[in-house]
Amino acid sequence: MRDGIIGIIIGIVVGVVIGATIIAPRLEQRLEQELESAFEQGPASPPTTNPPTTQTQAVRKARKPAEVTFQAPVSPTMTSTFVRWNMASAFGGALPQLGTLAKRIETKIWRVSGGTFEIKFHEPGTLAALTSADDMFDAVASGAIDAAFASSGAWQGKSPALQLFSSIPFGPPAEELLAWVYFGGGEELANAIYRRHNTRAVFCGMIAPEAGGWFRKPISTVDDLKGLNMRISGLGARVVEKLGVRPRPLNEGDIFMALEQGAIDAAEFSMPAIDLKLNFHELARYYYFPGWHQPATLFTLLVNLDRWNALTVAQRAQVEAVCGDNVRYGLAEGESLQYGALKTMTELGVRILTWPVPVLEAFERAWRDVATEQAAADEDFARVWDSLKAFRQDYAIWNELGRL
Repeated sequence: MRDGIIGIIIGIVVGVVIGATIIAPRLEQRLEQELESAFEQGPASPPTTNPPTTQTQAVRKARKPAEVTFQAPVSPTMTSTFVRWNMASAFGGALPQLGTLAKRIETKIWRVSGGTFEIKFHEPGTLAALTSADDMFDAVASGAIDAAFASSGAWQGKSPALQLFSSIPFGPPAEELLAWVYFGGGEELANAIYRRHNTRAVFCGMIAPEAGGWFRKPISTVDDLKGLNMRISGLGARVVEKLGVRPRPLNEGDIFMALEQGAIDAAEFSMPAIDLKLNFHELARYYYFPGWHQPATLFTLLVNLDRWNALTVAQRAQVEAVCGDNVRYGLAEGESLQYGALKTMTELGVRILTWPVPVLEAFERAWRDVATEQAAADEDFARVWDSLKAFRQDYAIWNELGRL
């Protein structure tokens, strides 16, 4: 009898040990793998209603230590509900950097929010009636769609000053531009303009310097620019126009055909890795640097102001965190891609050239005239331009001392 009781006790002890050291860890590991797999898949098949959270809640409940009895009060502004936004993109999802950075918002917000926040990416032209950048802006402002991804320069028709939150000819490089935006008052100035249009801007991507453009013939003097039809947009277009160029603000999908048909003689679009993807090298062989018109480019997630205000504090922080990471990722990725693209272009017979000094100096003089004219014509432009100039004057001291 005693031996039997001892045997039962030993069996129970062994069972507990096996359960605690072998079975339970395996069960927990399996649940972790299932959850991790779900979040790794991201929003490939996102729910259209409140996403299922039963399994997640069950796992968290099972893992909660029994001895924890205190629970902090939850503020109504910190509670999390499922949010689903539709985002129009100015760039196709397959386009390196420009499109992939927009797609990355969709994936990252899903993961950061634990599947409770979806920002659905829509290819250009796939949302009804959105055929231009102004259409996207108006749709966001009215609440017809929740958000749009583009550079602020695309919306110059709403306010010329918005171009200064995208890229500035002969303007600051990436680190200086970010310093002004985040700590020099740039972000506040931008949203003061956007608020008048019932929108909220979150800076949500950045790319490295662009190239100066593709030309069918070499540019040796300023006179070589006169009469050229060139795809170029924004403030850069106003600059080259002063030197006799006829700007043509074409979308990326139309540039190749325009070159092929002879409708344009030159084209500026982006950086080597992106231009290579669009095959401009097949029709124009002379590729000039630097991209004086866009030393760095910021991209914007434009959000309907009412949708933004409806978010909880935590949800706004998620959007800002994802967009801040997109700035970091885009700049780092862009800097890493260009050498390989340039090497490939060289092998394909592209002539990589730098601007003749007199031509570059002519561009800079023309830009100063453009900036003065724009500031005189528009109060917002003048206000933003004055802020940027003042910041750059102070920054120049640090730049001189701190840079090699």
